[in-house]
Amino acid sequence: MVFYCYLHGFASSPNSAKARDLGDRFRAAGLSLVIPDLNQNDFAHLTLSRQIAQVEALLPPPPEPVVLIGSSLGGLTAAWLGDLQSDPCGNRHPQVQKLVLLAPAFGFLDHWLPRLGTEQVAQWQETGFLSVYHYGDQAMRPLHYGFVSDAVMYDHSTLKRPVPTLILHGIRDDVIPVQSSRDYAATRPWVTLLELDSDHALTDQQDAIWQAVQTFCEIDLELS
Repeated sequence: MVFYCYLHGFASSPNSAKARDLGDRFRAAGLSLVIPDLNQNDFAHLTLSRQIAQVEALLPPPPEPVVLIGSSLGGLTAAWLGDLQSDPCGNRHPQVQKLVLLAPAFGFLDHWLPRLGTEQVAQWQETGFLSVYHYGDQAMRPLHYGFVSDAVMYDHSTLKRPVPTLILHGIRDDVIPVQSSRDYAATRPWVTLLELDSDHALTDQQDAIWQAVQTFCEIDLELS
């Protein structure tokens, strides 16, 4: 049995449009899709490290195969989990067998911090917290600067484990430009990039996303 897991994006939730749509489609196919809440009731102290640890703790014991589907920061989390899986001796193993990344947040600090501006970033670092809009809560929420100091430790250019990966990215994405996924795929022959006529949310591409997931993950609806 394959363990399927969906990781929602930054400032989102398991109740997002993509999470609900994929959850419904997996259920209709007779499959279970685990959708953890990466906010952990403490969005203020969210970090990439915390997300990786949270999801890793959810994974079944080897050798049960795992497929991770992640959106934006959830996609980046999935990419790191696909690379960092190891046994107690530190040897990498192939438990995470496939990745589906939806507008993955490669280099997101390079895109986000300049938009905030030097002054606001400096104020964030000094005061400790920045107020950001949380789409899941539909309200402004504080986020600790530790989110940034943790993220700078992760250089996605070091991700080298050849996990079969499908990336879907909108060509009109103004949050994480599609070029970031183009650059990632260009040096990794195990990565397939599907460019869609959409924005970062990809909410108008739900049929295309499901078709791509179904084909890539070899989900046979007739046998479900």
